[in-house]
Amino acid sequence: MEHIKQTTKKLQKAIAKAIQEFKMIEEGDKIMVCLSGGKDSYTLLDMLLYFQKVAPISFDLIAVNLDQKQPGFPEEILPNYLTDLKVNYKIIEKNTYKIVMDKTPEGKTTCSLCSRLRRGTLYEAAKDLGCNKLALGHHLNDILETFFLNLFFSGKLETMPPKFKNDAGDLVVLRPLAFCKENDIEIYSKFKDYPIIPCNLCGSQENLQRKKVKQMITDWEKDFPNRNAIMINALQNVFPSHLLDKNLFDFDNLNINQPTV
Repeated sequence: MEHIKQTTKKLQKAIAKAIQEFKMIEEGDKIMVCLSGGKDSYTLLDMLLYFQKVAPISFDLIAVNLDQKQPGFPEEILPNYLTDLKVNYKIIEKNTYKIVMDKTPEGKTTCSLCSRLRRGTLYEAAKDLGCNKLALGHHLNDILETFFLNLFFSGKLETMPPKFKNDAGDLVVLRPLAFCKENDIEIYSKFKDYPIIPCNLCGSQENLQRKKVKQMITDWEKDFPNRNAIMINALQNVFPSHLLDKNLFDFDNLNINQPTV
């Protein structure tokens, strides 16, 4: 029992840090919490409900799940869970599964198109529900994995930001779990015994590149404890003058009178 108390405090501390450092939540916000039925989004909702009770400001939450009509999707699980929790919620039904299956060539991964359709639908729902912010359940490990995937396979230094605006500029997207370790979320989720819905109902292929990067990061953390924390710090400690991007630093006009950045 003491172990779960420590894990809960670690998660609360990490989320409080993200909320404060990136000014995620303000008085009067209406936040749509995206609930997929996985451990991360359950934990996200649980923690935001906690902060809603203890925060010195007032903000509203609404949990939203997108039922994409995958065969075998247990559509009763989330409504039952959220009703018992007495949480304001909405289930959106949209057959993106059929669109993905129709548009994706045989043998190709479905995840990219599925993600784009899901994101667009959720952004639209947030606006329809009068929300000015939307919260996603990506955690510290997701951020690091995305960074290395972009570095190794896309040739760019980019990852999932803790806070950003959508392309239309009318919705702020939050990742309050940005400093939370996946292992802590797993421990917390098992203790809470969430009714987990598997994410492979559509028969989607596993992302082998992400799997390899995930294993690489896991191995590094075993060999060099606390490396993940160091890498997250590095993403917050950037020196444009010591990289190679001319759009971030004016190398052309560099002279001895110009201060370094």
